[in-house]
Amino acid sequence: MPNSPFRAVSHPAIDFLVTFLRGRIQRARSGELDRGASAVEWVIISAVVVAIVGVVAAVINMALKEGADKVTKCIEGADENGTCK
Repeated sequence: MPNSPFRAVSHPAIDFLVTFLRGRIQRARSGELDRGASAVEWVIISAVVVAIVGVVAAVINMALKEGADKVTKCIEGADENGTCK
């Protein structure tokens, strides 16, 4: 581009900007935009895993609460022999 009118004013910041934009355009044309899709896939997979862990934790919490309630009722209703009624 030696005949370009934009080369008459050369400043390091402008040269950097032009080089940066050329690189971005080249990357967009080459198809290297799959990285964003991969990140979205990881977010979706992570959300599914977090949801599964949450459901499992809720089920375990309910089971422990029911077991604790049974033990409490057994202790309250125990006779002098130490057995539950």
